[in-house]
Amino acid sequence: MKLSRFIKVHLEEILVEWERFARTQQPPGANMSPLALRDHARQMLQAMVVDIETDESPAEQIDKSQGLAPTDPDSPAAMHGTLRHLSGFSLLQLTAEFRALRATVLRLWLQQITELSEVTTADMMRFNETIDQALAESVVTYAERAARARDMFLAILGHDLRSPLATMALAGEILTRPQADATAALQMGVRVKRGAAAMSTMVNDLLEYARTQLGAEFPIAPQRADLREICQAALDDARAGYPDCSFKMLAQGNLTCEVDAPRLQQVVSNLLNNAAQYGDEGREVVIDVHGDPGALLVQVCNHGPVIPAESLQGIFDPLVRLAGDEPQTDRTSTSMGLGLFIARQIIDAHGGTITVSSDEQAGTVFSVRLPRVVPVKAPSK
Repeated sequence: MKLSRFIKVHLEEILVEWERFARTQQPPGANMSPLALRDHARQMLQAMVVDIETDESPAEQIDKSQGLAPTDPDSPAAMHGTLRHLSGFSLLQLTAEFRALRATVLRLWLQQITELSEVTTADMMRFNETIDQALAESVVTYAERAARARDMFLAILGHDLRSPLATMALAGEILTRPQADATAALQMGVRVKRGAAAMSTMVNDLLEYARTQLGAEFPIAPQRADLREICQAALDDARAGYPDCSFKMLAQGNLTCEVDAPRLQQVVSNLLNNAAQYGDEGREVVIDVHGDPGALLVQVCNHGPVIPAESLQGIFDPLVRLAGDEPQTDRTSTSMGLGLFIARQIIDAHGGTITVSSDEQAGTVFSVRLPRVVPVKAPSK
């Protein structure tokens, strides 16, 4: 059977193998739906079949072998590269999918080939060409998305640092005046303290992000703690940072646990700050802490613009800042697209989960579910 026909006949079997491999790509593949895991795989395979069955001149073959063939920015492979970037896949994970696809198709097909011939060899060459072309198109769009994310990150960092730095410069000017007013100096001191706290948050986020990018595991040191006290400390910090925002905490159940309290406070602080920045003025930010027999639940809710469903999937990815993602007030922003990513890393290290939902009625709700005791990880081999 010719390879192109084999792919048509065994398309579902190939897609099952694709989905199974994609799910092994941790962490993004683990919690994705079958539809998201398959993404544009079906369309890519169908496009490969068309390519294999299309006559090709020697010049076109040479261009493909040298990477000179034109790439289509709207092809299924190109769309796959874009969506895998949005889903948090690394470039290595993206290329691994194509490597696995190549091996899967050839392995299944060659099991039915009893004798190698010129036709078989030609089919293998054409298939390898189509795989390489699809990989090239996918990598191009992935790299373009990554470059845009990096540039946006640098722009956001410069923008968000400018405001607290301007405040400090103004404070220096006021405090060096011969007849500095004590009241004005006190007010400026409060603004400088707030600005310094914002910059400290940004720097800490950068350091944590750098740690994860270097391949280091997120360190945690679990100890016996009270989740109510952890959330109250985070709430006190949020109230100090956003005095014009109304916060409310609800707590019930047994909230004793074994967690890394400073790390968990960092998560809750991040969620509260995020809610304060993007919530509507005049609406409360509510944190609900609940203790079940086997797990703990923390939910932070604010009412603001609804986050589109297609944007929720990548909201915990690094350097992601949604379109139109600007605070609804003049409250200080420390969002560089890293806070939620770091929150997920901390919760993952605790063996928990963090999710988000957003609609008009319930608002935007971040939900953290934690085990009472951090599970012990098996030692690395």
